[in-house]
Amino acid sequence: MVTDKQVRILMKLINKEKTLIAAAAKAGMCEKTARKYRRSGKLPSQCKPVHTWRTRQDPFEEDDWHWVEDFLKNTPGLEAKTLFEALQREKPGKYQDGQLRTFQRRVRLWRALHGPGQEVFFPQIYEPGDWCESDFTRMKDLSVTINGQPFDHMLYHFALCWSNWEAGNVCFSESYESLSAGLQNALWKLGGVPKYHRTDNLSSAVNKVGNPEVFTDNYRGLAGHYGFESCRIQPRCPHENGDVEQRHHRLKTAVDQALMLRGSRDFNNRDEYERFLKKCSTSSMPGVKNVWLRS
Repeated sequence: MVTDKQVRILMKLINKEKTLIAAAAKAGMCEKTARKYRRSGKLPSQCKPVHTWRTRQDPFEEDDWHWVEDFLKNTPGLEAKTLFEALQREKPGKYQDGQLRTFQRRVRLWRALHGPGQEVFFPQIYEPGDWCESDFTRMKDLSVTINGQPFDHMLYHFALCWSNWEAGNVCFSESYESLSAGLQNALWKLGGVPKYHRTDNLSSAVNKVGNPEVFTDNYRGLAGHYGFESCRIQPRCPHENGDVEQRHHRLKTAVDQALMLRGSRDFNNRDEYERFLKKCSTSSMPGVKNVWLRS
């Protein structure tokens, strides 16, 4: 088979050699082949036809595929593997395990052509010092207790979008006081102020829809004092605050793992629990770096 490299060599030699036969011989092909490529002026890779036909018959018969389509239309959450296993039970011995990948590809194609439209996400590109995000996250799922009593608390969580540097405060509500204390503590620990600060639609920072001022007076005063520009996400779009949302997950996973290793979720007092959190934040646990937690 003649390669693109051989044809490129041939085109250079055609102008140097006296005959086409000599140029073809040096390029490693016969005169007839050389003449064909000289006439077409194309490389072998450019002459290949576009492959649009099937190389073998579709193993999933139309009647069976209609059965599959009914599930895809009426139960969008079904995974292709689950549906394939159901099809195997429906038609015993007809479909083999090795056909799963073919089935998954066909389901993926069907969903792309006939399934519900997918939400489009655009990549967020950050520069150092530009963006920070903050939010509150509930810690109830960790089942922490103080002297046997449930310790129902939250964390104010602050994160830099470019470096994922983060800080946090133990708190008990999404009040302006918790937001203000947590944000100021984080900025003092950071030793600087990012250009933009983004939150979700916290009632402690964002006015209700219809108010001429997007942000509350207290929060605008805080932003003006520190000199950052305030931003908020759209309603029901938590992915727009995705950096701090992901840090919530990673931090709580790390704390949960540390509690498992500790063997108990009960603490003698709140100070002991906060010391435990600080120890978690400064450990080498995956996904946690530069976290500062204090009351």
